[in-house]
Amino acid sequence: MEVFNKLYSSVSNTVSQLSGVLPGNPVTREFEATQYIASAGPGLLWKVYKGYKKSTKQEASIFVFEKKQLERWSKADKDIMLDILKRGVVQLTKLKHPQILTVQHSLEESRESLAFATEPVFASLANILGNTENMPQPTPKNLVNYKLYEVEIKYGLMQIAEGLAFLHNSVKLLHHNVCPESIVVNQQGAWKIFGFDFCIMNQNTNDSSPFWPFTEYCQAMHYLTQPALDYLAPEYVLSASHSPASDIYSLGMIIYTLHSTGHQTLGNIGNDYTKFKRFANEMRSLAPSRLLCVTDGLREYVKLMLNATPELRPDPHQFLKIPYFEDVGVKTLNYLDSLFHWDNLQKSQFYKGLPQIIQTMPHRICIYRILPCLMKDFVNPPMVPFVLPNVLLIAENSTKEEYVKYILPVLKPVMLIQEPIQILLIFMQKMELLLKLTPADEVKSDILPMLYRALESDAQQIQELCLSVLPTFASLIDYPAMKNALLPRIKKLCINTNFISVRVNCLLCLGKLLEHLDKWLVLDEVIPFLPQIPSREPAVLMGILGIYKLAMSHKKLGITKEVMATKVLPFLIPLCVENGLTLNQFNALITLVKQMISKVENEHRSKLEQLNSIQNESKMMENSFSTSISAATSPVDKPVKTDIDHLQDLSFPPEKLQPSIPNIGESSLSIEDKQRIAQQQETAKKMSRQSGSVLAPVLSPPPQAPKPVDLTSSLLQSNLTQLSLKPTQNIPPNTGQNLSMNNPLNTGQNLGFMSPNTGQGFTNNTGINNSFGSPMALPPSMGWKSSTNSYASSNFSSPNFGNAGSFNGQNVSTSSYISPTSSLNNTTGNFNNKWANNQNKQTNVKQDWSAFESLLPTSNNNSNDNSKKNDNTNESVDLLS
Repeated sequence: MEVFNKLYSSVSNTVSQLSGVLPGNPVTREFEATQYIASAGPGLLWKVYKGYKKSTKQEASIFVFEKKQLERWSKADKDIMLDILKRGVVQLTKLKHPQILTVQHSLEESRESLAFATEPVFASLANILGNTENMPQPTPKNLVNYKLYEVEIKYGLMQIAEGLAFLHNSVKLLHHNVCPESIVVNQQGAWKIFGFDFCIMNQNTNDSSPFWPFTEYCQAMHYLTQPALDYLAPEYVLSASHSPASDIYSLGMIIYTLHSTGHQTLGNIGNDYTKFKRFANEMRSLAPSRLLCVTDGLREYVKLMLNATPELRPDPHQFLKIPYFEDVGVKTLNYLDSLFHWDNLQKSQFYKGLPQIIQTMPHRICIYRILPCLMKDFVNPPMVPFVLPNVLLIAENSTKEEYVKYILPVLKPVMLIQEPIQILLIFMQKMELLLKLTPADEVKSDILPMLYRALESDAQQIQELCLSVLPTFASLIDYPAMKNALLPRIKKLCINTNFISVRVNCLLCLGKLLEHLDKWLVLDEVIPFLPQIPSREPAVLMGILGIYKLAMSHKKLGITKEVMATKVLPFLIPLCVENGLTLNQFNALITLVKQMISKVENEHRSKLEQLNSIQNESKMMENSFSTSISAATSPVDKPVKTDIDHLQDLSFPPEKLQPSIPNIGESSLSIEDKQRIAQQQETAKKMSRQSGSVLAPVLSPPPQAPKPVDLTSSLLQSNLTQLSLKPTQNIPPNTGQNLSMNNPLNTGQNLGFMSPNTGQGFTNNTGINNSFGSPMALPPSMGWKSSTNSYASSNFSSPNFGNAGSFNGQNVSTSSYISPTSSLNNTTGNFNNKWANNQNKQTNVKQDWSAFESLLPTSNNNSNDNSKKNDNTNESVDLLS
């Protein structure tokens, strides 16, 4: 936008300037001026503006003379100058020749100005040589440090000589003021004759010798109203005559000025007429040393052109034939100017040899001089394959700005041409160059559609070239174009082509495009397409293999195990038995298959392990949840395997505490086993002698201790009374009924104790809560039996609380016994609510049960507190005493 604003501002300023310069001038009705670029004519009075024709948008240059420049002149000089300028433009308009400036709109006059329009002009030769009078300030950048190449000078002099030949021989006209101000260089670099302000017409109308009237130089008149003295021939003073040779002298002086230091003339006369007469006499004996600045090969002819005798000077035809113009570059430029006269065969021969010449030519000449000539033949399709390589060769040496400005606009229409097919082929060969220089927007709008057309062509070479260049600019192709335009065309070509090389190139192209595609586009468009390829040649299979390998190993892509297992492997495994594969190809194929199988195996095993782990965790959580729920809702059905909440007091008859000794043969026992068994027997005997012994197992403490219950003496006596019942008494299996201490058969009450009947099984039906029952599994020898494997919690309320411990090697979940130190005299008491309310409370009193391990038949059973075991029998004795 900033550039546009600057351009708009520049155009606006220029238009405003022209509006002030050309008010009412008819030229402004048809032409629009955009930029002040140069000056030309006598004293560089003509201002040159760049512009265009409004109706056709054709480029043009507008010459403007502002009458206010003559304000300091006398009225007579003003009138003479205006007449001279008008006469020059009128004469210019009448002449039509390639070496004469072409007028597009004739002279128009208004009160403030004179104006006319011509072909596009770069600058006058005087501007190029450094004369910036009446030039825009600052000097345009394209003229700063501008230097003419030797080939430009040669061809420019050749063009001026041709123009003079036309004037002298065809028109019989003397220019009479050939100088840098009267030579204009157009936009293509061609030198054109301008400034016919002082031209002299032939006065003889018959076939006799031409006659050009002579007018002497008048010092009283303004110097700009007369020819420039620096380029005026000496015979003007010496013999008061002039002829076509006078123009040749002026051309010789231009040659000297072009080669001299600082572009100074030989006499450096200026507007001093006296000095001019003195210099004219000196020219009769011009020293050769004064022409050393002129290049070799031209110096001798310049000396001849500057000879004081007009008859010794060469005419224009003789001058054009000197060896100096025998230059390849000059001839090339000359041929380009005359191409419109040739037929296609001659043109094609010339264009074939042009690339070698272009490489030796200055780039500016190629851009501004050769390229415009080549562009003219783009309207002729049969010639485009011969012209296009030369245009692209010029583009190789161009900057991106030059390419966009001068070459790309010409190439865009050519990209649409499909016949002859060589045009597409040339573009495919130079695609790298086009992508480097062409902006991204033009690539999408012009180059990419051309590639689509190339993929759809019938020429194998074009298809292969197109496939080879597509990956180079894949980053410029947007996702919709890639998915909907490019990939479908490549897939269609790969399936339908009859050439193996094209099919292989399609696969190679797809492989190079993978990094520019996303994962889902590959899985949806590329992977399912590969099994559809009809051929099974080894080269095709290796191409398919390469795509699979890239897709599997690429970090961004990665074929999923599902796709490998269901689509890829079922397609690849049968290919392993193709007979056309070489050993290396087979190894590559089978290696990829193994890699895919291994990847599927590892990924799926990992997934299954994760699922199994999740399922196990879920089950554990469900079991834990259901356990907590069942503990809260139905504690009867829950097997007690943890520490008890409250200590309970329970006394067992001494005779029922006999340990069970396993019947094991002596031969199978070691000495240590025998010692241990003997010790157990001895300990059992000691315990059996003690009457009224009480077992008080100490269980591990729970986190919180309940408040101790103050039992009355009657309650303790009731416990002893119930424990002293005969063993033959069985608890009636009244399921769902509770037994109190005073009435065991009373239904609806808790079974407050467990009676260890000697020799008989104690039946505990599931569903009855034995509040005093201990879930100890006693040895068979003691006669303890249970019809269920699940024991209820034994909740004996006692001042002494204990937790689950190990008894005879088996878990005793919750058993509490009345301590021997408790008072047993109180025999009356009730199993009241206070007893029941404290059943589930925990205690922090922890007693040592390790003394009872010697009573059990085995010593290696689990215990909840193994670290506290003690085999000392004396402690058991002391405990039971």
